[in-house]
Amino acid sequence: MKLRRIAAIAMTLGLAVCSLTGCKISKVDDKPTSSPSTTAGATANATDAPAKLDETVLNIYTALEDEQVAEYIESFKNAHPDVTVNVTRESTGIITSKLLAEKDNPQADVVWGLSATSLLVLNQQGMLEGYAPNGVDRILDTFKDTSSDIPKWVGIDAWETAFVVNKDVLRSNGINDIPETYEDLLDPQYKGLIAMSDPASSGTGLLTVNGLLTLKGEEGGWDYMQKLDENVAVYLHSGSAPAKQTATGEYGIGISFGYRCIKSAADLGENGVVVFPKEGSGYDIEANALIKHSEGEKEIAKAFLDWAIADEQMTKYAANYPIVATGVGDQIPEGYAQNPIDQLIKNIDFDWCAENREAILTKWTELFGAKSHE
Repeated sequence: MKLRRIAAIAMTLGLAVCSLTGCKISKVDDKPTSSPSTTAGATANATDAPAKLDETVLNIYTALEDEQVAEYIESFKNAHPDVTVNVTRESTGIITSKLLAEKDNPQADVVWGLSATSLLVLNQQGMLEGYAPNGVDRILDTFKDTSSDIPKWVGIDAWETAFVVNKDVLRSNGINDIPETYEDLLDPQYKGLIAMSDPASSGTGLLTVNGLLTLKGEEGGWDYMQKLDENVAVYLHSGSAPAKQTATGEYGIGISFGYRCIKSAADLGENGVVVFPKEGSGYDIEANALIKHSEGEKEIAKAFLDWAIADEQMTKYAANYPIVATGVGDQIPEGYAQNPIDQLIKNIDFDWCAENREAILTKWTELFGAKSHE
């Protein structure tokens, strides 16, 4: 599907390991992992008999927030008590790199809540198997693959660029001004006080970069980011980290995303301010997909994808995000702009973003990677 149609639809809308007894979410290393050894593959190919699928184990890769995973997944575990649910959770860029590294010997059964931009990249590599979950007809076209009769991915919600401001840190540096726009962030008074996500490892960082390249054009976007870099203290390896570390007083401004900025501002109390930039927010869609396996795909994986877009789950997603795959609800979660569709930067071409992902990340790293946190 052409995700560039999001803007047009928006106009019409007005718009880890999870055990059976508890949820312990596994992490992957910050550096992309290599594929499993070829020895295992050789053993698997040593017999002509197809491998029997183990329907009692489900391996999920996700970029959802830790607390969201624990909150959301409990009902699935309760419905499938005989299934061991293994969840590997990391930031978008790291999960995407892990999936690509495992292309020839995939370990995940499903992807849950990964950016649609990343799923477009995986689909270009032939790594996704089409599946139409129960209830997919009620999912808006902008939130699912419509390039074929059977979608390769289906979305659950959208998330967007926001800033969180720690007024106490700014005041301690003699600053009383709260930035309201991207241009405000270029003010020299903020030099060394800004933290941002590294787009090479963070989907939040990448959606912010893609938004700026759309808003200002390619040349203007790169020029803006070079000016912004003069004020940035560090680029962190997750979308949440700039907001979290701003809340602990390490930085005065964290360029992050709405959900995490709202949580961090609440932690700060009267010293916390959430800003949705007046020019508009870069954004992406959190989406799900079935990973293709040579021996076929598990029925329990398909059951998970059915569960992941059911009404019960949509209600939970809507408690955290104002825009979900079934539309904008009557109750916008506290802290968000009350016109969430209007807040999004229009005409972001996600197909172009996916096709040019490596080139964008290579250029960004060459220009700004020296400040990326190790």
